[in-house]
Amino acid sequence: MNIAVLVSLVGTVSCFAPAQTGRAATNLAVSELELGVTEPLGVFDPLGWLETEPEAFERRRAVERKHGRVAMAAVVGTIVHQNHITFDGYLSKSADLKFSDVPVGVDGIRAIPTAGLAQILAFFALVELAWMPASKYDGDYGVGYFGTDIKDPEEKARKLNVELNNGRAAQMGILGMMVHDVLDGKPFIFIDSN
Repeated sequence: MNIAVLVSLVGTVSCFAPAQTGRAATNLAVSELELGVTEPLGVFDPLGWLETEPEAFERRRAVERKHGRVAMAAVVGTIVHQNHITFDGYLSKSADLKFSDVPVGVDGIRAIPTAGLAQILAFFALVELAWMPASKYDGDYGVGYFGTDIKDPEEKARKLNVELNNGRAAQMGILGMMVHDVLDGKPFIFIDSN
């Protein structure tokens, strides 16, 4: 009986191990030194897309980087807004809506007038199409790292790797904050921000 339980536990745990696949023979040649590869998983590709769709890897990495940047801004915005730090003045003068009147959390989006949401979406479209086009896969949009250009390739690779990993953490973080905000009105599990 104990052996059967042990065997079933080993079988269950092995389903979470990364798949041992051979190296894809493509021009992309993703190696263990590729950006975003972290220990202990190495190249994390549970669906096998590097072998079946290697040409799409670069675009998926660019999308991951962009989503990570948005998520990092969202986490900072959530922390700031939950601490009731707001802009002075009006969000909409015609609707007599001040920035301080916007509720914290997920419900805040419902307080923004339709014209304001349209402006936000237009800004997103402008950024996506003109300033940070989706076709630019390297993620370098000419703004540098806090205004400075990094010349050393090792340092640049390290900073890009840090950015990818922080973006991944921020994506999970903002998802958790939104879920907890919807469930119990507190985005931070152990802190009562109300």
